[in-house]
Amino acid sequence: MYYHKPKLPVDQSSNQFDVFRCTMSAVPQTQELLKKCRLPLGLTLHPFKDLKNLSIVQTNIVRCRYCRTYINPYVYLPDNRHWKCNICLRSNDLPDEFCWDPATKSYGDPTRRPELHHPTIEYIASSEYMLRPPQPALYFFILDVSSNAIENGYLHTFSEQLLINLDQLPGDDRLLIGFLAVDAMVHYFQFTDPKRPPKHLIVDDIEDIFIPTNSGFCVELAHFRESVRSFIQNIPTLFEANASTSNCVGAAIDVAHKLIAEVGGRITVFQTVLPDIGPGALKNRASSEKPDPKNLVTATDFYKRIALECTGHQVAVDLFVLSNGYVDLSTLSEISKFSAGSVYHYPNYHINRGQVQVKRFQRHFNRYLTRKIGFEAVLRIRCSRGLSLHTFHGNFFVRSTDLLAMANVNPDSAIGVQVQLEDNLAGQHTVCFQAALLYTSSKGDRRIRVHTLCLPITSDFSTIFNQFDLKASVSMLAKMASERALSNGEIADSKEGLLNAAIDALGAYNRSVGQRSGVVLAPTSGGLKMLPLYILGLLKHRAFSSSSQAQKRLDERIAAMLQFKNAPLEVIMLEVHPALYAIHNIDQFEESPQRLPLSYERVNRDGIYLLDTGNYVYLYICSGVRSEILQQLFDVSHFGQLDEDTVIEQRTNPLSDRLHNFLRTLQSQRGLFAPIIVIREDSPQRDLFTMRLIEDRTENAHSYIEFINHLNQEIQR
Repeated sequence: MYYHKPKLPVDQSSNQFDVFRCTMSAVPQTQELLKKCRLPLGLTLHPFKDLKNLSIVQTNIVRCRYCRTYINPYVYLPDNRHWKCNICLRSNDLPDEFCWDPATKSYGDPTRRPELHHPTIEYIASSEYMLRPPQPALYFFILDVSSNAIENGYLHTFSEQLLINLDQLPGDDRLLIGFLAVDAMVHYFQFTDPKRPPKHLIVDDIEDIFIPTNSGFCVELAHFRESVRSFIQNIPTLFEANASTSNCVGAAIDVAHKLIAEVGGRITVFQTVLPDIGPGALKNRASSEKPDPKNLVTATDFYKRIALECTGHQVAVDLFVLSNGYVDLSTLSEISKFSAGSVYHYPNYHINRGQVQVKRFQRHFNRYLTRKIGFEAVLRIRCSRGLSLHTFHGNFFVRSTDLLAMANVNPDSAIGVQVQLEDNLAGQHTVCFQAALLYTSSKGDRRIRVHTLCLPITSDFSTIFNQFDLKASVSMLAKMASERALSNGEIADSKEGLLNAAIDALGAYNRSVGQRSGVVLAPTSGGLKMLPLYILGLLKHRAFSSSSQAQKRLDERIAAMLQFKNAPLEVIMLEVHPALYAIHNIDQFEESPQRLPLSYERVNRDGIYLLDTGNYVYLYICSGVRSEILQQLFDVSHFGQLDEDTVIEQRTNPLSDRLHNFLRTLQSQRGLFAPIIVIREDSPQRDLFTMRLIEDRTENAHSYIEFINHLNQEIQR
C-alpha cells in the first residue's frame, strides 16, 4: 500500500508566481523527437521573486544523500521511513524528526510537512551552510560629481531619496555605509566622529591610487546616523561649483572594491559621462554618423576583470547611468553583468527638463533602496538524469556547470538557461528541475530558497506543440538574442536567429500535420499560434530594430538588450508585446478593458488609448475626443488645451476613478515603476506610441500579415 505518491507535474499556465518555467510543459522523450520539433528547450527562473505566501522552514533540512536534492512535493514516499529522490531516483532514509509537524508541534503524518506541499520553500540554514559568519548588510555609493553631473542635477534626487529611505535600508544594527565621489580625482569621505561631518580627502594620482588603511570609510549607520544624514543632505551643494569635466570611475570602483572586500556587499555607481581618464578610460565610439556594429561589444576587459575580483569577495556592483550623451554602456555594464549587479539607464536625464526620467529614477531608486536583498549567494540547478544544463543567461559568474556565483540577489532579476537532452528518457514518466539559492539575508540569517519544477515526458508529437510555453520561450529567445548581439556585435545574426526560431517551429509543425494544397498550416490555438507575432515584436524592438533612430542611440539599444538579459518574464513580455486598451469608455464596463490588437486600425479618432510597454505607459489622446471626457480626465474643455506635460491626477468622477484604479492594477503587476506619458495625436512624440503598434508596417519592417506571408514563403522553400 502506497504511503505517499508524488504530486502531479505542475500546470505551468496556472503557476501564479511565474517563478520557474520551462519552454515546454511536456518534455520530448528522445533526442530525435526534440530535434524534429525544432522548439527551444530551456528554463526561466526568477529565484528571489517577492512572494506573498512563502513557506519558511526552520527544522532539519532533508536532502538526498546521493545527489543532494532537497525533499520536495514530487518525491515518492513508500512508507514513513523512506523516500525516493525525484532527481536521481535513489532511495533515502527519512529522518525521525521529519514526522514532527511544526503546525501542531507533535509527531504525526510526514506528508503534512510543508516541504511536501510547496514547490517553492525557504529554509533557515544551519552553520554547515556557512563558510564564515554571515556578513552584515553593506552599502557603498560612488557618485559622479563631474560638471555634467552637477548640471543635470541627479545629486538632488539621490540625496532626497536616500534621506527618505535611510532608515528603511535592509539590515540590522551592523549595517555599514560608505561613500566615494569621482570626477578627475577620487574623493574619500572618512567618518571619524558621529556628531561631525566626514573628512574630505582627495587623491589625484589615479594611475597608482592610494588605498587608505585607516577606518572610517565604511561605518556602522547605527553609530554614525547623525553624521551620515548631515553629509547626505549636503551632497548636492558640496560640489556645486565643480568645473571638472573628466571622470575616472574605473579607479573609484577599484578603490571601493578594495575598501569593502573583507566584508562584501553592494557598490552602487552613479555615472553621467564617459569615463575618459585613469584605469578603464574609454573613447567615444558612437561619434560617427553610421556607428560601427562592433561598438556593441566591449572596448576593454578592465571592467570585467574588476567584476570578477568583486565576485570573489562577495561584492556586487549596480550601475545607474543618468546621461545626456554616450557613456559606452556596453563596456561599463560589464562591471554589473559579471558581479550579479543590475544596470539602470535614464537617457537625457535633467532635473529641470524631461521630468519623465527624473520620476523614473526617483521611483526606481526608492525601490532599489528598500527592496529585499540577499548577500554572498550561490545558485545551483539540478536536473533529472538524461538532461544537462547548457548555457546560462543573466548577470552572474558561472562557477561550474550547474553553479552560479551571485554576490547579491534581488527580487527584480531573473535568469535563463538552455537545456540539452543527452539521453533518451524512455522508462521515465517525468523529469524534474530544482534550483536552490543559498544566500545571507539582510538580517544576517543564512537561508536557502528552493524551487522545484516537475514536467511530464511525452512521445507524442502533437502534445509537444500543444504544450509549448509561449512566455517562457519568448523570454528565452530574447535573452539568447541579446547575448549573441552583445558577444559578437552583429545585430543581423541575432535577427536571423529570431527569424529562424519562428521558421523552424512552424515548419516542424507543418511537416508533422502535412501540407494541403501547398498552404502552410498554422496551429489554430495555443502558444505556437502567437509565436510569429512575438518574434515580430522582438524584431521591431529597439534592441534589434533596423531603424536609423535605434542605430544612432547606441546606449539605448544596449540598455534594452541588458534588460532582456536580466529581466523577469513578465517584464520581457510587455516589452515585446505591449498591452493596448481603449480607456475613454472604461467606466461603462464592470471588468477591466480588453486588450486590443496592436494596430492603428483599432484607434478611433474620438478615443483615448493606453499603451503599456513595461517601462512606460503611454496615454494617446485623439483629436476627436468628446469635451466631457477631457473635462473628467484632464480638467480641460477641448483638445487644443491639452498639455502633454500635464500630471494625470485622480478627479472626483467615475471615469477618472476607473482609470486610476486600472493604472494601479497595471502598476501592481510589474516590479519597477513605469511613468505615464501623455501624447496628443498631433504631437512630435506620436512615434513613441505608433512605433510600438507592432502589427502595422513600418519603413524598415513588415506588418504582421506581411510577416506571416514571409514565414510561409521561407517554410515552403
